[in-house]
Amino acid sequence: MKIICDKEKILKAINSVTKAVASKTTMPILEGILIQTNDKEVKLTTYDLEIGIEYIIEAEVEEQGATVVNATMFSEIIRKLPDTEIKIYLNDKNLLVIECEGSLYKLATMNPEEFPELPQINIENSIELEQNALKEMIRKTIFAVSTEENRPIFTGCLFEVVDNKLNLVAVDGFRLAWKTKYLQTKVNNFSAVIPGRTLNEINKIILDNFDTIQIGIAKNQALFEMENCKIVTRLLDGEFLNYSNVIPSMWDTRIRVNKSNMQNCFERVSLISSSSIEKEKKYPVKVSIEIGKVTISCTNQTGDAKEEMYVSTEGKNLEAGFNPKYFLDAFRAIDDEEVFIDFGTSISPCIIRPIDNGDYIYMILPIRMKD
Repeated sequence: MKIICDKEKILKAINSVTKAVASKTTMPILEGILIQTNDKEVKLTTYDLEIGIEYIIEAEVEEQGATVVNATMFSEIIRKLPDTEIKIYLNDKNLLVIECEGSLYKLATMNPEEFPELPQINIENSIELEQNALKEMIRKTIFAVSTEENRPIFTGCLFEVVDNKLNLVAVDGFRLAWKTKYLQTKVNNFSAVIPGRTLNEINKIILDNFDTIQIGIAKNQALFEMENCKIVTRLLDGEFLNYSNVIPSMWDTRIRVNKSNMQNCFERVSLISSSSIEKEKKYPVKVSIEIGKVTISCTNQTGDAKEEMYVSTEGKNLEAGFNPKYFLDAFRAIDDEEVFIDFGTSISPCIIRPIDNGDYIYMILPIRMKD
């Protein structure tokens, strides 16, 4: 194997595929990048047995071949080389030689035949959408995916197509994030739960542009495919929450707020809520609503905090306790200047929703306040 390639191209490929390199494994081959040539192209592949990523770049291929090299060492060397052409080849001792201007490195390699093949996927359902649309949908839901392994199904995000509408739903037991988008072409209804970790990595790879991405769903695998990159992931097994049944359709109290102003209030009050004296404790903040006014407050051993905002209100007065982090995560994902926040009772969920369109919803469960 002998190739000459531009540093920028190969580094982009390396940055993409290293997201599927195994970090803790008894199989050293999974810590490597499989490098294969095919005519005038070079394919880089990584696979940790849950996520697999392939990335193809054009290069000057002088000799065909394949090898596996440690991903960390290879990527760090390439990253620090000058921004010019790099020559990469196997020498007669089966070492991977990297040459660039005055730099010369030789790395041990592994047998490419021992590298596990990515799963072959028999796609049953597929959709196509712009990369920037998928990026926005992931950004607006991924933060609500659970990190608790005792309920594995909630560590993933529901991908669901119903009546030509794609829904992404994440839930962790304390909050729910839902984002929807109408699809341009007619597709069949389907649902699948994709691991949150996979979506985080996909979100780093896809671009904020109108290039398309194909998403294919099989029985227990999903395939995300772009022009020069392919990502394979397992699906999560289990019954996802019937989310449409838990989102309240009625409200007793509604406020219309400037999102940024309320976000700033929560950020200031959360300085007291996340007490530095008692790091292990997180104190809820109290949200009090009266006619034309909302008060956000917190009291603990660190001190007191109180923020008042004059807002548009409808319905009853209300007091309820909430984890401020859940509000802040939602506010950071919202692009709208103004939102509705709907409340039921002090023990029922609150809903953050857009004023003009209904393409996202955030639901947050309250916390019981001590008297």
